[in-house]
Amino acid sequence: MKVKVKKLVERAVIPTYSKPGDAGLDLTAVDYSETDRYQEYHTGLSFEIPEGYVGLLFPRSSITKHDMLLKNSVGVIDSSFRGEVTLRFQRVSSGMNPLRKDYEVGDRIGQLIILPYPKIEFEEVQELSASERGTGGFGSTNIPFCEEAAFNPLNPNSGDAHNKETCEHCKR
Repeated sequence: MKVKVKKLVERAVIPTYSKPGDAGLDLTAVDYSETDRYQEYHTGLSFEIPEGYVGLLFPRSSITKHDMLLKNSVGVIDSSFRGEVTLRFQRVSSGMNPLRKDYEVGDRIGQLIILPYPKIEFEEVQELSASERGTGGFGSTNIPFCEEAAFNPLNPNSGDAHNKETCEHCKR
C-alpha cells in the first residue's frame, strides 16, 4: 500500500521497517523540545493516510532503556490530519539512574502502524447477549462470574447488595 509522506525538513527520515515481518515502521527524531510536562520529539514528517485507515503511534521496545513513557500511550493519526507527526514522552523517574537516558536527535523514537478500521454504527439495545466473561474486567480472567455480585446500573440491588457471606465467589 502506498502512503504519501512529506518531508517538512530536509533531515527528516522516511520511515522504514527494520526487519522483514515487522509491523511497525520506525520513526526517527530530527528535533527535540521540552516543557515541564513532557519531552517532544519531532519527526519532520507529515502523512496523507488514506480514508478508512488510521495511523497508530507506539513506543519502540527500546523504551525499556529509558525512564520515559509515551504521554498518550498510543497516538492516533486520523486520515484527515496533515500536520507534523510528533511524539511526546513523560519521564517516569527522577533521573537518578545514570544508565538511563533520554532519546536523542537521530534516534528511532517510535513506530507507526497503519491499519484499516471499520466504520461503526451503534445500535442501542436493552440487553446484551450473555458471554462466558460476562461483566468481569480488570483481572477477572479465570475467576468464576458471580451473577449476584455483577454490577447492573439498571438494578439498584446489584454490586455489593448481595450476601457476601454465602456467595461462593466472594468467599475466595
